[in-house]
Amino acid sequence: MLTIGAFARASRLSPKALRLYDGLDLLRPARVDPDTGYRYYAAGQLERARLVAWLRRLGMPLARIREVCGLEAPAAAREIRAYWTRVERETAERRDLAGFLVDHLSQRAGRRDKDDIAMTTSTLTLRYAAHSDRGRVRPVNQDTAYAGNRLLAVADGYGPAGGPASTAAVETLKALEGAEGRGEAEVSAGEVLNLLEAAVLDAALAVEEATAGAGAARAEDAGTTLTALLLTGSHLALVHIGDSRAYLLRDGGLFRVTHDHTVVQAMIDEGRLTPEEAVTHPQRTLLLNSLTGTGRPAPDLRLHTARPGDRYLLCSDGLPAVVPDAALRTALTAAPSPEDAVTALIAAANEAGGPDNISCVVADVHHDHDGHDGHHGRDDGDDRDDRGTAAA
Repeated sequence: MLTIGAFARASRLSPKALRLYDGLDLLRPARVDPDTGYRYYAAGQLERARLVAWLRRLGMPLARIREVCGLEAPAAAREIRAYWTRVERETAERRDLAGFLVDHLSQRAGRRDKDDIAMTTSTLTLRYAAHSDRGRVRPVNQDTAYAGNRLLAVADGYGPAGGPASTAAVETLKALEGAEGRGEAEVSAGEVLNLLEAAVLDAALAVEEATAGAGAARAEDAGTTLTALLLTGSHLALVHIGDSRAYLLRDGGLFRVTHDHTVVQAMIDEGRLTPEEAVTHPQRTLLLNSLTGTGRPAPDLRLHTARPGDRYLLCSDGLPAVVPDAALRTALTAAPSPEDAVTALIAAANEAGGPDNISCVVADVHHDHDGHDGHHGRDDGDDRDDRGTAAA
């Protein structure tokens, strides 16, 4: 048996930490003297003590350390891998935000005047196309797709009032196009994320109104995903909630810029499921986050630096569910215009069976002086056809 002092030195844990872990039932001493209350530890406890020390250095919460220490080695290894994967993802998101804040504050420190900002924020424009298709299986289309001079959006409704929910969410965000009328210079990169967050709160209220009385057993049984990009200056601000997606085609490479808010994606992140297994998982469509009539929405908000030559794709999950990323990249690369890309992508999904509604928005980034007027190709507007709900 080792005294608490000797055990502390051997395990590299302080006596104070050992007393804390005893109180938390994380590392109980092997024996406690009934008269003095002095703690003694067995040499065989050193391995667990060192594991606790290592996990604390990783920053793992004590409650989760207790769970990990109770597992067999292979299961504990999986839990540690899952924890660290989550830490790396959260760190990457904070790194992006930190980078933006450094750039934003550096610009302020440089004391650019308003004319300089106006010149910077008017250098890019979008050429775009949007369309929504019912697919070959679903009886109605509950998707909504929209593309404008500054706003791109896709929403995928579900439940008894899925169509009205997706339309309500996108219609609410379209108010952001009005900022253009005040002059794009007034919407700085620093403000745009706040604008988007406020707009999503309004969208949640609109969804609540649209789904009220729709016959859902619970309010959360009807709602919508929402993925949108808002152009401001040289940045595209992203708001994302649910499992619709945004992709970026840049320099020949295709990059996914959103993270699915689904049960299977969470299991992949934690190392409990492979991407291949997720394709056939029975809970692959179960959302962890969406716009419903209950609770406060928790969207992902992020800024992306746009470059001339970039091509962005926003789509509902009916596209990537049946068209792999390699085929998406091929179609986006080969299409000469956003309209051609949208047509090709929807056709590919339908050729693969079209089991779900399919909505696509494709936008190319250009310099203002390139002389493009923004829209290109089909204007779905409020047109309706026999395939279901119109694309907004």
